[in-house]
Amino acid sequence: MIVNKISELIKLDVSRDQYPQNITDESFYGFPSQPILAAEEKLYKKESPSIAYFSMEYGLAPSIYHEFKSVTPLDKRNIITDHEVFSNIKDMDYYHFIPTQKILDLPIYSGGLGVLAGDTLKSAADRNTSLVGLGILWSKGYFKQKFWFRYGGQWPEEISWDPNSYPGLVPLQPKISIPLSGTELHLKLWKYYVYSHDLKNVIPLVLMDVEIEENPEYLRELTHQLYRSVNPWIKIAQRMILGIGGIRALDALGYSIDKYHLNEGHAALAFIEKAAREKPEELKKIFNFTCHTPVEAGHDRFHFPELEGALGKEKTDLVRQFGQDEKQPNTANFTLLAMNTSAHVNGVAAQHGKVMHLQFPHHRDKIQSITNGVHSHTWMSKTINDLLLKYRREIGDFLSDPTLLANVQKLKNITAFREDLWQAHLANKKVLTDFLKFWFFKPETFTLGWARRIAIYKRPGLLFQDINQLVSLAKDKGGLQIVIAGKAHPEDTPASMHMDEILNQINLLNGEMKYLRVCFLENYDTYFAKLLTSSVDVWLNNPLPPFEASGTSGMKAILNGVVQLSTLDGWIVEAVNKGIGKIFGFEASLDNLGKETDWHLKDDSAALYAALGELMSLYNQALRGQRGPGESAWIDMMINGLAAGGYFNTDRMVREYREKIWKDLQI
Repeated sequence: MIVNKISELIKLDVSRDQYPQNITDESFYGFPSQPILAAEEKLYKKESPSIAYFSMEYGLAPSIYHEFKSVTPLDKRNIITDHEVFSNIKDMDYYHFIPTQKILDLPIYSGGLGVLAGDTLKSAADRNTSLVGLGILWSKGYFKQKFWFRYGGQWPEEISWDPNSYPGLVPLQPKISIPLSGTELHLKLWKYYVYSHDLKNVIPLVLMDVEIEENPEYLRELTHQLYRSVNPWIKIAQRMILGIGGIRALDALGYSIDKYHLNEGHAALAFIEKAAREKPEELKKIFNFTCHTPVEAGHDRFHFPELEGALGKEKTDLVRQFGQDEKQPNTANFTLLAMNTSAHVNGVAAQHGKVMHLQFPHHRDKIQSITNGVHSHTWMSKTINDLLLKYRREIGDFLSDPTLLANVQKLKNITAFREDLWQAHLANKKVLTDFLKFWFFKPETFTLGWARRIAIYKRPGLLFQDINQLVSLAKDKGGLQIVIAGKAHPEDTPASMHMDEILNQINLLNGEMKYLRVCFLENYDTYFAKLLTSSVDVWLNNPLPPFEASGTSGMKAILNGVVQLSTLDGWIVEAVNKGIGKIFGFEASLDNLGKETDWHLKDDSAALYAALGELMSLYNQALRGQRGPGESAWIDMMINGLAAGGYFNTDRMVREYREKIWKDLQI
């Protein structure tokens, strides 16, 4: 029986009745079982080179990509039904919400880093790469965002969800433990399978969980919430769970691993765990590291006495040997630890690689760049996908090879395609305006989107620096609709203050609803990310250069022909000449990175309003038939964006990892 073979291979804990009901000879939660057998067998074989990929968070977007089906009832805690809105039409906020009926995202991510990790696993599956993901099962997620409607601001709540009934998430028999501050911390293991777009291959994701009876109550809190502690001991313990626990989980499962890839420095202790029993210089040949941020707060630092209290002296001495901060001798820097112990180090965009050369000059020769991407099968809307399938002969098999989207340029002078693309965009836009119908959103009105993690370097309030100018644009250009979404980390006071200010500005616009409508969507997730990036007319991206390492929300938008309005930072630096929209504002000099707090708000907001006005005029020309959609410069930008999507995707990115980072593996 194949179910018995699967149970044995994945080391399934079959003590609960629902798991055998959902795993049959042919099916794993509604998906084919055979790819699981193939993937697991490869991971066990020493002659089959395999990679272990560590990340603190994974955004897998099951509500919009490959949702597992369960024959057992889904706990209501795993279903999302309502989303509230904070707008400049207060009566509508009070009486209405956005109706949804979808599965809760597996709540083990906070934002772009996690979604990038999830997209990486998907494209690794598409490329039939032998890889296993390692992460943490966060029992209370990141946080649930609620708005204070009376005063403005967000109120964080714990996420309540049920791992035991979450479709596709299965418990494993092996349990492991790690030493923590003189005691044993016990870890339960779970698996979740990430399927390729064609369901032919899978990547197993192993998640670690400490909320079990063997641990005392205070230790069970260690995997409650992602990024929710200012306590250094808890943060160290969480990094021990990911790095040390991840290595021990691989050992317990019996996988044969040839390369270890650290997605950010959170998992740097994986090297330390192996170096305590193997030769460090040999280990350096098989570790690789991706850095995702030039922002100082993004680099983990811990005082050595704090580390020793959790890790013990032997492992702390290894950290001191390989990860001592260059400027603070009594401090461990996990980014440097990962760099010093890895054969290959990469930034996540061409410009980010240059920034890293300045920030880490001693590692300049080791640092290369591999630009991030997004998983096209997850983020391209069905409407656009169906349109491109209609022109598949000219484009090529873009489903198997997303880089072929570059061939959309061949259709640029075909009137029928241009008209079809315009109509497809309007169809996507109607989905959004139907969602926001109680807020009087209209399909014909120019619509701007801004949605991402709220952090000060991303300058979330730039659009609202001069609300009088914003109102004037709305009145002069026939109306303006703005959709915003994003979470500020509850312990990031500056970011929370920015969010409060945005909500206050929205309140001040209550009297301008005839021309200007602004909606801030509560509790942003991947479901709404796909909705917004596929349906607005323009995607706004305005980080302070050069502090955005890459950014990926705009990459999702171009896959749907959405025009870009962006500062020159991150991935946009590589797309500046591709004609995908308007570039505005401050340009960084790599001779001097500047300060994260020098925001250039006055000059950049003026440049933003000027560029926005130009785009609104072009949009209205296309809408009203002046030169028609078939001839409009607007359609040129949409086509250029789709073609650029042939490069800014994780299929290309994973190929580059295979060629440049994992290059000595025949995978």
